[in-house]
Amino acid sequence: MMESPKRILLFDLDGTLLREDKTLSRYTLEVVSKCKERGRLIGISTSRSEQNCLKFLKELNPDILISSGGALVRADKKIVCSSSFSAAETKSFIETARNICGMECEFTVDTLEAHYWNYKINPKEQDKTWGDSIYTDFTDFNHEALKICVEIPNPNTAQKLCGHFSELDSQHFSDGDWYKFTKSGITKEKAILAVCEACHVDVSEIVAFGDDYADIGMLKICGIGVAMGNAIQEVKDIADAITLSNEEDGVAVYLEKLIQGEIL
Repeated sequence: MMESPKRILLFDLDGTLLREDKTLSRYTLEVVSKCKERGRLIGISTSRSEQNCLKFLKELNPDILISSGGALVRADKKIVCSSSFSAAETKSFIETARNICGMECEFTVDTLEAHYWNYKINPKEQDKTWGDSIYTDFTDFNHEALKICVEIPNPNTAQKLCGHFSELDSQHFSDGDWYKFTKSGITKEKAILAVCEACHVDVSEIVAFGDDYADIGMLKICGIGVAMGNAIQEVKDIADAITLSNEEDGVAVYLEKLIQGEIL
């Protein structure tokens, strides 16, 4: 019996759909376009803020966008759900984090309209695809935050901060010293359930691709969870399949196999 076709294709960005130079290959764009022509919905599920995805959103024109690690969910460009820290909660978090991690630590804050950062080096000098970040020293910062990230080089200090905010959802990014914090229970997998309700699709009808800790729940919950060849071992261990690395266009290679097998 042939497996039922998958209606939604859901991609993480960094380390998954994007190559290491933060670009989308022509091959990947061609295969994703081919999937669209077959009537499949295209989704992005990323820890980036929406503002830091703009270049890729123009290229992909996705039907679904899960950004800020699940704190903001759009379907057909309309907000399905969002979850934010209040302005007071955001200010209190930053003050507490500075007390624990030191006054010099860097923060990023995603809001609905912008991305704020007290960067020491302009991010566009390191990654030209990075969206616009508004520099602030977070003095008298008065905005609601979808997601707050803190750079913490010392693992013991990071553990202390995560322990202090144990009621929040926290996650370490494997490629550096950054930790993300969202409201309790705000994850990519919870966002996927909201997408399914909005699009009248079952989770079994989704193929999801990822590479890092924040993708584990997403790959577990979907019908097919695909780990990239460059994924951390924890992601590979729970995946239904493993494709080639992001540098080898692993997403496109896997999708073409599904098309040939008429699962898409």
